[in-house]
Amino acid sequence: MSLRSLIRALAIAFAAGLLAVTPAAASRHVLIGLLDDANTLGDPAATFPVLVDLHVQVVRMTLNWRLVAQSQPVSARDPLDPAYSWGRVDAAVQAADLAGIKVLLTIFGTPGWANGGQAQTHAPASPQALQDFAFAAATHFATVKLWLAWNEPNNPIDLAPQYLKHGKKWLLASPAAYAKICTAVYTGVHQATPDAKVGCGATAPRGNDQPQGARPSVDPLAFLRAVKLAGLKTFDAWAHHPYYGSPRETPTSRPPAYQHAIELGNLDVLTKELTRLYGPKRVWITEYGYQTNPPDTFFGVSWAKQALYLNQAFTIARQNPRIDLMTWFLLKDDIPLGGWQSGLLTADNHKKPAYRAFQHLSLGVPVAGLK
Repeated sequence: MSLRSLIRALAIAFAAGLLAVTPAAASRHVLIGLLDDANTLGDPAATFPVLVDLHVQVVRMTLNWRLVAQSQPVSARDPLDPAYSWGRVDAAVQAADLAGIKVLLTIFGTPGWANGGQAQTHAPASPQALQDFAFAAATHFATVKLWLAWNEPNNPIDLAPQYLKHGKKWLLASPAAYAKICTAVYTGVHQATPDAKVGCGATAPRGNDQPQGARPSVDPLAFLRAVKLAGLKTFDAWAHHPYYGSPRETPTSRPPAYQHAIELGNLDVLTKELTRLYGPKRVWITEYGYQTNPPDTFFGVSWAKQALYLNQAFTIARQNPRIDLMTWFLLKDDIPLGGWQSGLLTADNHKKPAYRAFQHLSLGVPVAGLK
């Protein structure tokens, strides 16, 4: 589909009233969101009409610093610097704007020139470089008012290292690095767009707290406390990904205390600690979802349960006065089974029952059989 065809399709949707997604029956404060970079960034012309059909209110997408700035810019705060290539993110943000869908951009990925040639998961050597990029990005994407600093920084897949050894003692490393990352993004975005909101955290639901483990990570409560000690002073919202830990768990299940996990069923534990450390900050759920069986026979639930749990999860979010948005992951199942299978659509575009359940969320209309 061309951009012209997309504009035509979205115009038809406006005329049909499909974009009127804030009726009186809907929640007044929780934005209904979706995250699927492979489709929103990979094929915005085909994807955004589907998001319109789903009544998506906010779409989360990744702005990869490493891809945008493969070489070091001369004027890092100038979005027109020739080193910057905003590429496919431009097309996706434009499509979202045309559709009347808010955008939440996640700044992630350090260029090699900014961290001594290390992987993108390593923090920049100078937080100023990231602050300058955040300023340029917020200037370039002037219509974007929601931003997120990094993704799951308590997980070594997204931020490394998690621990460093000093003598014979292992010390936390990721919270200190992240405190600088979040401060840089917050400062840069707010300098460019004072009325924007910047979320920090985006923490994974669990961590093993084992520096010598095969995949050392930090549990979300320990991470929150540590970033405070490391000097993180302010942000507009704390984001978290309260995924389930077993297909036997429902959205209301509270994980055992020994797991040090924060899922949707015990989100109050995180909120209480956030309040103790930072006061009544807003909470964003920037990833959530249930995989389905089929195709995932190990971690998936039935298609019917996915729809039921989706409805229950967003109901929980709407009943929590601290939560401002909740983002479902994904729109469409990953093709390899080793990926994630929580899509509202199968990999070959068949609608699961959760598609209809999601479609009704922003309308405030319950789906028959989902209680």
